[in-house]
Amino acid sequence: MTKLRIGVVGLGGIAQKAYLPILSHAADWQLVGGFSPNRQKAQPLCDSYRMACFSRLDELAQQCDAVFVHSSTASHFSVVKSLLEQGVHVYVDKPLAETLEQGEQLLELAQARGKALMVGFNRRFAPLYGQLQQQMRQPASIRMDKHRADSVGPNLLRFTLLDDYLHVVDTALWLAGGDGKLLGGRLSANDAGEMLYAEHHFRCGETMVTTSMHRQAGSQRESVQAVTRGAVYQLDDMRQWRREDRDGVLEQPAPGWQTTLAQRGFEGAARHFIQSVANQTPPQTGGEQALYAQRMIEQILREADLPGNPM
Repeated sequence: MTKLRIGVVGLGGIAQKAYLPILSHAADWQLVGGFSPNRQKAQPLCDSYRMACFSRLDELAQQCDAVFVHSSTASHFSVVKSLLEQGVHVYVDKPLAETLEQGEQLLELAQARGKALMVGFNRRFAPLYGQLQQQMRQPASIRMDKHRADSVGPNLLRFTLLDDYLHVVDTALWLAGGDGKLLGGRLSANDAGEMLYAEHHFRCGETMVTTSMHRQAGSQRESVQAVTRGAVYQLDDMRQWRREDRDGVLEQPAPGWQTTLAQRGFEGAARHFIQSVANQTPPQTGGEQALYAQRMIEQILREADLPGNPM
């Protein structure tokens, strides 16, 4: 069986920290090469991973079956559109595109070309989050917090919502079973239009969902608490699991052998995409799931009570 040929577009921080370490350990695929507009910076990195450094996007596409896109959000629409038109399957960092309209166009194009298009919501593939979703019985409430120590600016509110808060909304609503309805919340920004705090409340069937993010909380932490029938769960930083029920308290740290990339779902997400392409099956975060949380972010922005409502 011929191995899938994999390429990478965008060789910055997220590619270097999360994806190249995974993709370079090729088993059922071949890491062909990478493309970045900055050839001077890209060449040494490609050399270190013993892969080709392409000077043009179309040249990379011609040599690949699937491509991981880690370029800027502003470039997603043009890059993903070009790759799909050249017959390549695409995995792209969230959000799918800067606007819902662009995202919808990309989904339609992927469907028309018969190509997989997956958005990298890595937390859906974090083992402890998956374990929580499977074990919960009739959750009454789910709360997810993702706070930053000191990360106000330099980007504007909309960018931060789509770049970071989107993860919180997507993961919390996914844990609750999806199909959420926004009930209300709070969104605050400073005079420069940079996000300070967000908290929102949703209803998913019989489950109440709360999402929260503070950009200057003095602590870099992520946690999920679920109150369910028969048990209360607490998960911290995708590494610590705590379940409390009538039999007592069960605490379960992540396995010592498990890598951080596996704990945080990057490894599971990348392998899921490659397997989807190989088996010709739809990826979990493709189709409408790719835009589900982004639609919620747009609604949050529309309903925000902010001076000038900076959309």
